[in-house]
Amino acid sequence: MPRIKGGVVTRRRHKRLLKQAKGYFGSRRTRYRVAKETVIRALKFAYRDRRTRKRDFRRLWIHRINAGCRLNGLSYSSFIHGLKTAGIDLDRKMLSEIALHHPEVFSEIVGKATHAG
Repeated sequence: MPRIKGGVVTRRRHKRLLKQAKGYFGSRRTRYRVAKETVIRALKFAYRDRRTRKRDFRRLWIHRINAGCRLNGLSYSSFIHGLKTAGIDLDRKMLSEIALHHPEVFSEIVGKATHAG
């Protein structure tokens, strides 16, 4: 039986990985072994940070809402409690956008939350 060499398969695998390493610095994009380590590491970070991004955005929204509440003389926690008791169903993303771009509308929402809570 003839011996089968795996050059074509190996080259295809290497090219696929080096294509993923495009844009990396120096030998991280040209040498297979270094590129492989870098790509694996990058994919780990990408997986982890897709989850972290959700946390980071929620923190940002809460900071913006808190800043808007403080300008209207209310704390964040009492504002959220007031919203719940008033039956206002706005998520934190929308509240932060309103607080940032439409402060006068946000102050009306704070007023309604204050009277309810």
